[in-house]
Amino acid sequence: MSSNDPVEAFASEALDLLDQIEKALLDLGRDLGDRGAVDEVFRGLHTLKGSGAMFGFDALAGFTHHCETAFDRVRKGLSAATPALVSAVLSARDHMRALIDHRDGPRDERLEAAGNLILAELYAAMPESAGGHEPTGQQTSAATHAPNAPGEGWAIHFKLPPGAMANGTNPAALLQELRNLGECRVRLHLDDLPPFDQFVPTECYLAWDVELHGAATREQIEDVFIFILDDMELTLTPLAPASLPGEARSGTATAIANAARPDAAAGQAEIPAKAVVRPQESVRVQAERLDELMNRVGELVIAQSRLAQLTTRNGQVDPIMLRAVSEDIDRLSSELRDTTMALRMMPVGNLFGRYRRLVYDLAQETGKAITFVTEGEATEVDKTVIERLADPLVHLIRNSCDHGLEPADDRIAAGKSETGQITLSARQAGGEVLISITDDGRGLDRARIRAKAEAQGLIAAGTPLSDAALFQMIFHPGFSTASTITNLSGRGVGMDVVKRSIDSLRGTIEIASTQGKGTTFTLHLPLTLAIIECMLVRVGDGRFAIPLSAVEECLELPQTEIIANGRRNFLNVRGQLIPYLRLRESFAVQRPADLHQKVVVVGLGNSERGSSRVGLVVDQIIGNTQTVIKSLSRFHSGLGVFSGATILGDGTVALILDCGHLIALARESQHALAEQTNGEAA
Repeated sequence: MSSNDPVEAFASEALDLLDQIEKALLDLGRDLGDRGAVDEVFRGLHTLKGSGAMFGFDALAGFTHHCETAFDRVRKGLSAATPALVSAVLSARDHMRALIDHRDGPRDERLEAAGNLILAELYAAMPESAGGHEPTGQQTSAATHAPNAPGEGWAIHFKLPPGAMANGTNPAALLQELRNLGECRVRLHLDDLPPFDQFVPTECYLAWDVELHGAATREQIEDVFIFILDDMELTLTPLAPASLPGEARSGTATAIANAARPDAAAGQAEIPAKAVVRPQESVRVQAERLDELMNRVGELVIAQSRLAQLTTRNGQVDPIMLRAVSEDIDRLSSELRDTTMALRMMPVGNLFGRYRRLVYDLAQETGKAITFVTEGEATEVDKTVIERLADPLVHLIRNSCDHGLEPADDRIAAGKSETGQITLSARQAGGEVLISITDDGRGLDRARIRAKAEAQGLIAAGTPLSDAALFQMIFHPGFSTASTITNLSGRGVGMDVVKRSIDSLRGTIEIASTQGKGTTFTLHLPLTLAIIECMLVRVGDGRFAIPLSAVEECLELPQTEIIANGRRNFLNVRGQLIPYLRLRESFAVQRPADLHQKVVVVGLGNSERGSSRVGLVVDQIIGNTQTVIKSLSRFHSGLGVFSGATILGDGTVALILDCGHLIALARESQHALAEQTNGEAA
């Protein structure tokens, strides 16, 4: 479908509106007296209904009208905002999403039944208020409409916003729409016309009185002005009192409930999971970044023109001028790279906002009181990273709510607040982003994890393990310490998927836990998956790239280590022992080693994890380079030592080292050597 398709554009914007509505509903659920949230929900529903009707989403417009009417009553003080109403409209929001996704699909009776059940829940959550009246809608029964009797109608007074005509509003078209609703008598008011020298042709100074006779409802009249309703003056007065049967509410709710449950199929009225059509993917970009990109492209065109002139000159090319052009192109390519990468950067707040609803639903399902806090929403990450991070975070948050947070009685007995807290935070550290999921629950049970790991044969009984190594056991497939299986967890699946997903992003997971106080999962992720700064090294005849964000320092391998027999694999760096790997041995290099070998010390980007460092022994450090990452083929994807490849300036290929995997290899080598030494001593 063309990216200029207005229906596709509406579908994309409608999803943004639904996200805004969900956010406002969750704010309202936290504070039922928040008038700003009520108004925001109403405006979102109002816009969604009107736009949906204009673009042919009739089912969406009709369904949304009920929710809009409910919040119109709340806004006018005729009904109160309640947790039941918030829950019902949240379910309705999900149904609206399904209606958008299935807009081009065949008629689905299950989807319609699900919508009717939600409407029944919505009306049940709207208790009748004293002096109130039943909300009406275009899609309800004739009794609910309660139209004016023949000969009755409305006295309408309206005045358009000053800039309405400049924005494309046509008063004549509005009057014609009113005439389509019934017989009209129109009177024009010219009272606000300014003097000729102050007259602005693009502004509207007129007002109209319309006497409309017919069976039109208030909602039908308001729909005529739907796109300017919030900014205009509009007064509607019935020409005669319109009656509404007292049974309207109960009749409507009963009719909807009966329609939703005609037979046993109503029990299966769930929203189908498969979407027929998805809106085309798009990225919103700040205009300033596009302007910057155009400036860089313009400068690059000028530099290319200068280079072309140098190459077409007769005789010898001036090396000074050639070098100047080369430096300009080098600078511009670097700036163009940074600007282009910035276009793909998105604030993680776009991702974090999705999980408020998840925590809300989990709190309802588990019966726990949970507060969800987000920090660092403005931190920017590559769009691809955000997309691939969504599912792993769902698993981690679900585990924190189910496993991490205790029931209210246990929290009170432990001297904690009855309400648990989940904190999702992000911050940038060097060339990576740290995303943390923290709960203030019971913490990880070290004894239970060890017992389970020993029972599954993952570790030998009595093997000494650090907390970091022990906690990593929970990422093994089939590993679970849950005593019972629930809808949320207990089957031992999920955490291994999280680990694989983070590994595919060239990231790592760190776990910190304090018994009785809580647990923190910290994801270390690269800022981007496209272009990174690397240190280029040589091992034998091969060249390899090490991500510069992982490099901490470079040393020369001491002569005593060069001649060692391989039993010693530690360096003393300012009083700290650091294990090292000889890449020549790891890669089975046959060429003789250089006389002065170098050690590149790499870590996981967090100074607090001093033990997560390893030295990589190489023959030569060539220098830094900008690396365009190319994925390995499926045949080579199982080589954990390498995370990708890049093409160098001379056309040769250099493999990119996976520092996290190398650090894990160093740990295994360290443990193996320790066990061997202990065995010989025994």
